[in-house]
Amino acid sequence: MGNQRARSRGLRHGTRNMFSRPFRKKGMLNATTFLRTFRVGDYVDIKVNPAQQKGMPYLAYQGRTGVVWNVTPRAVGVEVNKQIGGRVARKRLHIRIEHVQHSRCREDFINRRIANDAAKAEAKKTGKTVVTKRAPVGPRSGFVLTNVSTEILTPIPYDIVREGIKY
Repeated sequence: MGNQRARSRGLRHGTRNMFSRPFRKKGMLNATTFLRTFRVGDYVDIKVNPAQQKGMPYLAYQGRTGVVWNVTPRAVGVEVNKQIGGRVARKRLHIRIEHVQHSRCREDFINRRIANDAAKAEAKKTGKTVVTKRAPVGPRSGFVLTNVSTEILTPIPYDIVREGIKY
């Protein structure tokens, strides 16, 4: 029967919950999974879909965000930063598109850039200057309480012996 106390350290060790499909979400993949287009420079999130075992990345890369550096017919090359000891190494992985989805990490920046460009165009028309820099939120302004009266609360004596007894 082999060594019962040995701990296996296979490629998918410790992924019982991480690489399993949720309840009522098992089965074939959607067609939209294969119809998404990835271009070089796109930010993508690595999210393993255990319904497809081919082209699956190692478990250390689950949930990581990377940049697409290569596109092949069924997979994309993703460049991810990985901390090894005290240094950060750039790892280049080829992952099938079933295990990759477009990241929303740049949405805020892109929306801010569009708003800034619109504000600059409007300011140029009117001949004013506009500040598009982000400023940290400062402290809230102070205020003074008025019509405040203090009320002194005194504790009521509590008798443990007489509490449950009815007179």
